[in-house]
Amino acid sequence: MNVISERMKDIPPSGTLKMLAKSKELEQKGRKIIHLEVGQPDFDTPLHIKEAAISALKDGFTKYTSSQGIPQLLTAIAEDTNKDDVSITPKNVIVTPGAKHAILLAMLATLNPGDEVLITTPAWPTYFTSIKIAGGVDVQIPVDAYNKSIVEKLNNGITQKSKMILINSPSNPLGDVMDKEVLNEIYQLAVEHELMILSDEIYQKLVYNSDERAATILAIDKECERTIVINGFSKAYSMTGWRLGYAVASSELVKNMIRIQQNSTTCPTSFVQIAGVAALQGSQMPVKRMVERFNERRMEITRLLNDINGVRCNLPQGAFYVFPDFSELKITSEALALELLEEKGVATAPGTVFGKGGEYHLRLSYANSLEEIRHGATLIKEFVEDEI
Repeated sequence: MNVISERMKDIPPSGTLKMLAKSKELEQKGRKIIHLEVGQPDFDTPLHIKEAAISALKDGFTKYTSSQGIPQLLTAIAEDTNKDDVSITPKNVIVTPGAKHAILLAMLATLNPGDEVLITTPAWPTYFTSIKIAGGVDVQIPVDAYNKSIVEKLNNGITQKSKMILINSPSNPLGDVMDKEVLNEIYQLAVEHELMILSDEIYQKLVYNSDERAATILAIDKECERTIVINGFSKAYSMTGWRLGYAVASSELVKNMIRIQQNSTTCPTSFVQIAGVAALQGSQMPVKRMVERFNERRMEITRLLNDINGVRCNLPQGAFYVFPDFSELKITSEALALELLEEKGVATAPGTVFGKGGEYHLRLSYANSLEEIRHGATLIKEFVEDEI
């Protein structure tokens, strides 16, 4: 008897977590592994956030909450979002157990079977999986950089089945950031073709120019008429294990996302939501200090990779990833990632898991110490020089 559903044939395991599992296996055998594969800040959650959760636990705040989220957090998210010249209310917000779940809720609430979602790639692989679970079809639009050429490429990919454009800025894995002009042109394209936009802005506060946060498409679509924005606490506040994310959308769409959450996870963890309030309303200095450390690391890892003969690496403008090009080696990204791990003990993520445009690239996370980054770059250089 076959107990597994047909849909599972289209749902692969996480390509990035697969490399983490492989590296953990080697560590259990006594190997020293340099972890550059995981998108997880290596900093601790700020103390005032942890203390807020502990206080909530001690006060007995451990019961079910509204499936939309607690009022304090909905208000805090709306107020934080409105700092970008936006005018949303708590009715436009749903809090979720992680940003991944917010993406899945958005897909389930908007896509019909066969609906196409245009995605600029390389892109985070969870997008592809969430679309498939909802019965949609991903249409990958390979891009080299986040400039005006994106709009033309997206336009060329639109068909009668197109329902949504999915963008991610700052980008995982490219590290590119869309400026307001590009966002506006994408929005106008969506209006022209009556498409939704899902904008994943989870890395919004991790940028390295003079701004403290990347531009949001909500500053253009202030009424959330066709826009869903995904955000959360994992990256900016180093809260990956806390599982706390949110979506901002029209109140009608939020109501439908709530219905799915009511019948699946019920609600995000109660005391974790209190921690989220503290994160947004408390001191932002921990975020600023973390960005300063990431900035130092991004400059160093980019320099070290570009010093390797046969490797090209763009300087990222946001998030904490680089996506170097190893095409001169003529080795597929998956084979390259495995060989680097097994021969040199350097864990990376193969570019192909991020979709079209990812082949011959690796994603490296610089959410690790400068010492480990420098050691890892030295080992990568040794490997490349042996191959060329």
